[in-house]
Amino acid sequence: MKKKTNKLVTAGAAAIAAAQEDTQASANDIKDEALKDFEMHIGKCIDEGYKSFPGDFYVVVETKKEPLLPNVIRNYFFCRESCPTPSPDNTVYQFHRSSSTLMLLWVIPSKLACEMFRDRALEIPSEQKELLGYVLDFFDGTLFRLAKKLNGEKIDSPLLEK
Repeated sequence: MKKKTNKLVTAGAAAIAAAQEDTQASANDIKDEALKDFEMHIGKCIDEGYKSFPGDFYVVVETKKEPLLPNVIRNYFFCRESCPTPSPDNTVYQFHRSSSTLMLLWVIPSKLACEMFRDRALEIPSEQKELLGYVLDFFDGTLFRLAKKLNGEKIDSPLLEK
């Protein structure tokens, strides 16, 4: 009598098998997945920031592609007391404790998308002009200067203002 064996497939193995198929995710599928549970994670970061920091703080969302799974894009959420240095695949909010308001500071897409936006700035549709503004501010150093100012740093050196 033969034993019946059930083969369990891990999530990683299933994802790799799916990635090898000739299916491409549409831009809308990627957008919907990236925004899934976004507000819930932002809320968790705000709660964590309230507990961890006495004053204003920053909520950072880093978007990363999984190296072994080309169709998997993940957002990583965390809070911090200092304003981060602007970088591609990065969204930063500032939370003002006194007014309990969350203010978007910037959204910077992938490096490739940033270069495309910069190189084709005059061709960008009107609904993407705000994103174009962030990209151009990233390239010309405006966002870097803003981060330094918010951290109380001198613009031309790593020293802190007194």
